[in-house]
Amino acid sequence: MKIQTVVKEDHQELVDLWEASVRASHDFLSEADIEFLKPLILNDYLDAVTLRCIKDNSHTILGFLGIAGGNIEMLFVLPANRGQGVGKALTRYAIEELAATKVDVNEQNPQALAFYQKQGFKITGRSPLDGQGKPFPLLHLSL
Repeated sequence: MKIQTVVKEDHQELVDLWEASVRASHDFLSEADIEFLKPLILNDYLDAVTLRCIKDNSHTILGFLGIAGGNIEMLFVLPANRGQGVGKALTRYAIEELAATKVDVNEQNPQALAFYQKQGFKITGRSPLDGQGKPFPLLHLSL
């Protein structure tokens, strides 16, 4: 799988992928939560991280990751492509090429926690609120 740099023109596709992925894996988020986050992702969060993606042969983005300060800030894979190595390839790239050593995971997302633990991350702490101050506890993980 070839890791590619994301260009600004890809941002709406990333938001669409994010939404599909969140709807499939973040059942603790309400519709209002998702609608609140979508413009923040498009207008603020994507520009605040180093972005990489994996595209298929038709140039559809299958998964993407965002890194800032050695932290994996976002990693999302199209639901139809989960379990096919996209997330693992992006995580390995984040660690080996972008010096990522940390990630925060929503406590209510046990699949993500298991995924990162399989990649070698260990729980190092917990916060009762997420980055927006909402009551979605985060688990802090490090290599």
